[in-house]
Amino acid sequence: MSHDGVGLRAVMRSVAFLTAGALAMPLLGGCGSDDDTSAPLAAQDIASATRARIADGGTLRWAVDDVPETLNTFQADADDATTRVAQAVLPSMFRLDATGRPVRNPDYLEEAKVIETEPRQVVLYRLNQQAVWSDGREIGAADFAAQWRALSGKDTAYWTARNAGYDRIAKVERGANDLEVRVTFSRPYADWKSLFSPLYPKDVMGTPDAFNDGARRKLDITAGPFKVKKVDTAQKDVVLSRNPRWWGHTAKLSEIVLHAVPRDKRAAALADGTVDLAEVDTGEAQRINLATREKGAGTPLQGAGRTAAKKLRESLTTYLRRQQQLRGFQVRKSLEPAYTQLALNGSEGPLADERVRRAVAHALDRTELAKVVLTPLGLPAVPVGSHLALSGQPDYADNSGALGGQDTAEAQALLADAGWVLGGPVKEQKKPEKAAGPEKEKGDESEGGDDGAYIVGEDNKDARDHQDHTKTDEGGKHLAKDGRQHTGKQGGAPGAYAPRGTAAPGGAATGALAKDGKALVLRFVLPSGPGSEALRAVADRITNMLQKVGIRTDITKVPDDSYFKDHIAAGQYDLALYSWPSSAFPATDARPIYAKPVPAADGSLNVEQNYTRVGTDQIDQLFDQAATTLDEDESRDLIRKADAHIWAAAGSIPLYQRPQLVGTRATLANTGAFGFQTPVYEDMGFLKKGAKASGPKASPTP
Repeated sequence: MSHDGVGLRAVMRSVAFLTAGALAMPLLGGCGSDDDTSAPLAAQDIASATRARIADGGTLRWAVDDVPETLNTFQADADDATTRVAQAVLPSMFRLDATGRPVRNPDYLEEAKVIETEPRQVVLYRLNQQAVWSDGREIGAADFAAQWRALSGKDTAYWTARNAGYDRIAKVERGANDLEVRVTFSRPYADWKSLFSPLYPKDVMGTPDAFNDGARRKLDITAGPFKVKKVDTAQKDVVLSRNPRWWGHTAKLSEIVLHAVPRDKRAAALADGTVDLAEVDTGEAQRINLATREKGAGTPLQGAGRTAAKKLRESLTTYLRRQQQLRGFQVRKSLEPAYTQLALNGSEGPLADERVRRAVAHALDRTELAKVVLTPLGLPAVPVGSHLALSGQPDYADNSGALGGQDTAEAQALLADAGWVLGGPVKEQKKPEKAAGPEKEKGDESEGGDDGAYIVGEDNKDARDHQDHTKTDEGGKHLAKDGRQHTGKQGGAPGAYAPRGTAAPGGAATGALAKDGKALVLRFVLPSGPGSEALRAVADRITNMLQKVGIRTDITKVPDDSYFKDHIAAGQYDLALYSWPSSAFPATDARPIYAKPVPAADGSLNVEQNYTRVGTDQIDQLFDQAATTLDEDESRDLIRKADAHIWAAAGSIPLYQRPQLVGTRATLANTGAFGFQTPVYEDMGFLKKGAKASGPKASPTP
């Protein structure tokens, strides 16, 4: 997940809470026909080229956020760089294609299929006879069995972060010969294609000590087109070199160097040659695009003092030099396989009432919110219609009709039905407490206000004249990342924070909604760090939309390092924006996100990854049925039904698919904005002199 991230992997309700089934049963059957298909909203943009057009040799320097703490993807501190290394150096039985479908990886797998369903499900893997580890040993049943035992959850000495699927395996054994592996399941498992990708050697998985510590900073035995040459924490590098025992197409590149570069330093790192390839934010993408059009004209310095002019000239000289260096780069763009959502904490307060959550949803114009982020980038601004898949994936269907779209009258009717009265009496109360967790230090003041928290829509006759702050939303420079990575410029984007006493915009409901002497005010928690301008711009639009139905928001900005841990995960918020990655296996990967919270043995609430604390027994049952149904069409139908019920529960509202912007040397081919697809590392490289790559395919018309 991202805040579009931490990893992917009983709610307190008021007596007025209505179940999703009671409110939406007439709508839940309309999940689309069985043959519904969709296309990705934006094509991948990787400058595709045949291997014949790519030069042999060269080093690709690729920016990552950090040097990975571990090279074991099954440990809790694994990150995106861990995944990138694993994709390049380890076997995977299946990988994802451009539509997000799992497809057999022929370099490792001749065939894999379910050969028995009764009395138990049995999957037979037939391995590529050329597939060997870098020490010369054949990949075989012993490796599959070691990984199953390590990840089954039965031996707590293994410090594993996840065991989904592996806990359903009863046994792993050799088949008719060394190239066959039989996996027998104790319970049916529809997402069996998610297993053994990546596959580690038995040397890593065989013992707890090897699993816990043996693959953190080194990986001696691999079986991919590349191998791990070294991990250099001092230089912030992970160096991958060609694997001489690789049996597939020889890697075009001699080396891939994953180099840690902060997000806000990447344009400079591209310009000075530190890296050749880097995911960038909107501002840096615009800078790269501008460099390709600039003529290098100077800027007049008249009117500046001598010292000021000298500093300005030096700064301008540095800028122009870097712009000149960026002319050999381009931005490749697509949509990331992840979406940003508005989360509604249903564990307490007004949002424990489903009618209020549904009112919030009906107040939103999701198309307008998508446009804030995607239209300035030239990407299709189409709202996401599913919690469990994205357009182009087999499981995708727009189930938002189970809740309904923007409807001010319906929102106001729901609020009235829930007992919230416009202009009702409000008892004198203390100022709403700020959300828990570290607050902004004194003196760290935003451009948009002098306080880290304020209430939007609070009437004040002495307020300064209202200024239209919706005009400076900056087009969505970043998206919420998963719980570790956030989006926004330090101090806040202009317009993200209104001064105290700002009047409600035109068209808003006059007066405050109140119930039992309390005004309807929702705590809206936002990150304040670099990269979150777009997130705050979206939040700004949301607050305006909510005001129009009489809902006020108490906005608090908090440091990035506390946003997820101290607020989202801790449940200290009413409204929040963060993102979830899409999965090819939603029955497995999405279940913890939407599972109904249950009391733990110590009396606490076990929410797994359901940070909205909203769930139902029926949603859980649909996930369980989808995970145990081996008929793909039936499983897909169950996933779509589960999604419709998630929409009806109104615990989270998907908004838009996240943009994917990658700055890259123009001469690099088969890399860039991959979209859904797993990268093919052996085909990446630099174009031969005079050779050209193909551009991105036209995006399908939404």
